Amino acid sequence: MFYRKECATIAQLTSLSSVDRRWGKVTMFPHDAVAIAHPNIAFIKYWGNRDHNLRIPTNGSISMNLEGLYTRTQVAFDAALVADELVLNGLPQSGPALQRVLTVLECVRSLAHTENHARVESENNFPTGVGIASSASAFAALSLAASAAVGLQLSERELSRLARLGSGSACRSVPGGFVEWQAGEGDEDSYAGSIAPPDYWELTDCIAVVSAEHKPTGSSQGHRLAESSPLQVARLAGTPQRLILCRQAILERDFDTLAIVTELDCHLMHAVMMTSRPALIYWAPATLSVMATVQTWRKGGLEVCYTIDAGPNVHILCPNHVSTRVVELIEQVPGVVQVLTAQPGGPARLVV
Repeated sequence: MFYRKECATIAQLTSLSSVDRRWGKVTMFPHDAVAIAHPNIAFIKYWGNRDHNLRIPTNGSISMNLEGLYTRTQVAFDAALVADELVLNGLPQSGPALQRVLTVLECVRSLAHTENHARVESENNFPTGVGIASSASAFAALSLAASAAVGLQLSERELSRLARLGSGSACRSVPGGFVEWQAGEGDEDSYAGSIAPPDYWELTDCIAVVSAEHKPTGSSQGHRLAESSPLQVARLAGTPQRLILCRQAILERDFDTLAIVTELDCHLMHAVMMTSRPALIYWAPATLSVMATVQTWRKGGLEVCYTIDAGPNVHILCPNHVSTRVVELIEQVPGVVQVLTAQPGGPARLVV
């Protein structure tokens, strides 16, 4: 299990002392805490790692948090527990799901100098494992709740680094609004921060759900396959310029530029997926129908564009003032079973 190596690395980098740490101050253990975090949709994608254990990405990325969609996670440390426990959407978990949670819990225990085990209860109000970044919101919420439960007072940057260990994209769900993840060179400088607050640009993400089935190959495994694609090098070569264009589009509220660069980056990531060994093909027939339809709408003058994470469901971005019309149109596309909507969301936060 590699999480012990990760925790040792984090502990060394954070120069732990008994009272005051670079990762924050420790107070008396409150023992339990509840946090909420939102998933995010990436405009410039994260796909592939330079360090898989620490989830140091091959490139930077930009995303938007999704208000209204959330993971709610409660963490309770208890000296009476003989092992860590995870309950996800009401079902006890073991295996890989639990191991990823242990990655974060082990680091929190190391920082807080405690050996107590924890019970983690987490639930989503949206489909899990279908390309709507459920792991991002899950590990952002877990990192905040677990650190608060042992009395750690971590900065946003430190929480982002901690969340990254469980899921790379989770580091982007810690800050609020429009967020950029700096790839960095190692643990200390690979973290996310806000480009603009949630109310800076009135956008809506209309999510066309074409399948709620859990994807057969998770993103963590997919990241390890990225380097097997002959197209990954070309994708990475153009990413710095796409980051500049996307950042400027957000700051200037330039939807046309955002549409062009977001769809291009989406196509590039999925081209890498489809040419990896083995190939990862997440799209369903209805995915393609939605993509083609959105392009037709934009040619007709409607301000819309799409992007797709590692799954079949399509995120359709548009200004708020046309979102009602866009939802009505999406619902008419064959194969769409549900439409979720979200505007720019805030940071991860404690609720108890």
